[in-house]
Amino acid sequence: MHRIEAEPIVVMTGVTVTFPGVTALDSVDFRLFPGEVHSLLGENGAGKSTLIKALTGVYRIDGGRIEVDGVSVAFTSPADAQRSGVSTVYQEINLLPNLSVAENILLGHESRRPWGGIDWPATRRHAGELLRGMNLDIDPASILADHSLAVQQLIAITRAVAVQPKVLILDEPTSSLDTDEVTELFRVIAHLKESGVAILFISHFLEQVYEISDRLTVLRDGQLVGEYLTDELLRIDLVQKMVGAGMSVLSEMQHRTSEREVEEALGGERPLVSAIGLGRDGALAPIDLAVYEGEIVGMAGLLGSGRTELARLLAGIDRPDSGGVSVDGVVHKFRGPRDALKHRIAYASEDRRAEGIIGDLTVRDNIALALQADLGWFRRISRKRQDELAASYIQALNIRPPNPDALVRHLSGGNQQKLLLARWLAIAPRLLILDEPTRGIDIGAKAEIQNLVTDLAENGLAVVFISAELEEVLRISNRVAILRDRKKVADIRNHDLTVERLLTVIADGADDDDDQRRGAER
Repeated sequence: MHRIEAEPIVVMTGVTVTFPGVTALDSVDFRLFPGEVHSLLGENGAGKSTLIKALTGVYRIDGGRIEVDGVSVAFTSPADAQRSGVSTVYQEINLLPNLSVAENILLGHESRRPWGGIDWPATRRHAGELLRGMNLDIDPASILADHSLAVQQLIAITRAVAVQPKVLILDEPTSSLDTDEVTELFRVIAHLKESGVAILFISHFLEQVYEISDRLTVLRDGQLVGEYLTDELLRIDLVQKMVGAGMSVLSEMQHRTSEREVEEALGGERPLVSAIGLGRDGALAPIDLAVYEGEIVGMAGLLGSGRTELARLLAGIDRPDSGGVSVDGVVHKFRGPRDALKHRIAYASEDRRAEGIIGDLTVRDNIALALQADLGWFRRISRKRQDELAASYIQALNIRPPNPDALVRHLSGGNQQKLLLARWLAIAPRLLILDEPTRGIDIGAKAEIQNLVTDLAENGLAVVFISAELEEVLRISNRVAILRDRKKVADIRNHDLTVERLLTVIADGADDDDDQRRGAER
């Protein structure tokens, strides 16, 4: 790494943050220099948000030291951090849409009259000066709600800059912007950088990271992987550092359905379910994807690539703005998850605690929940039938403890995940969409779930399997769809497919093998 002449404005040394049973940051070092754009990268759970919150006083650190401009600090709140020159613009814009642009920019910092009232003309003039200083042609008297999301994002940045920060933290600032809007935002960032502001940029879009960043820091599992100059780190190497994947060819899982068996099962028949031009504005570019009976389609890509967005559209959780979902050759526009369930498409969310299990209900109640919703609440499932379901799936999935009356919140993560599988299997799905089904569970439970999914596919169930772990995707998938920056960039049969090749496609956004075309046309 080249030597940097300036002294860092932020130095975090050996920072540790713990929660009950979890070490979110484990002795992490971090530096941020004036007049640079520094990207913080890592997959979900890597520790990015925790690091930001430790720096800005949201979390108290349990170990280590934080210095800002050479002074040791222990901020107690974001407001405390702002007073020391550290401002943050979050992904969810925290502005007041019913107020004017000027009011939003200078809220709490309005110009005052000698007798103490707010001088609104002076406040609007001051806001106008701040906007012009960032080369933004926005009327400070206009109402915020009348502006696009992109303009609101720029106004949020102007508000952060109004207090003349030394450090500006931008958390996923481009997540809801189109290409032209991103260009305008980057122009503003470049302007701030030239004025000497240190900018910490958090994004999952590699193209943007490489376009705007001077340096990168990569975290994984709460630990520091390294700090790198952007122009000295190849994208494929960056992806490898983020996901922790080795570059060797992975052996197939012993029980995985071979490509030959899937080809024989398909027999040239039409797909069970297809996404046809399926897209949602600001979330996912229109995508085509076919899934056949007995096939496991893995979905790979970095966090923010569009994996979950596609899954939610397939399952009717979110409504598309383009395209539809074909089931048995008939195109449907699902208005909600119940429509998808009518066609036996089930979705298990990546957030099993918030969108899956109901912790205060029993194992029995949780297993029967989807089937009861499918039948309707006026056709109650008998207690005898509930007991039969619970006993059957507790045994089949080896749910521990094998007690149907146990409260689900007392189960381990792996057993909670198996419980979710049991719930959806109870409705006899034809397509099961699993979003990060093995995240946060131990190796033994992970292997059980992988083998269960493979066995289900061998018995004719179609599966879409999403995982941030590339080895896991390769281990059980017959075909892999790769997403990048909310677009599908490849669709590859898993025949001698390697992590190295997956990483190359994720990093470069293209695959030069005609497996992609054959997989899409099959």
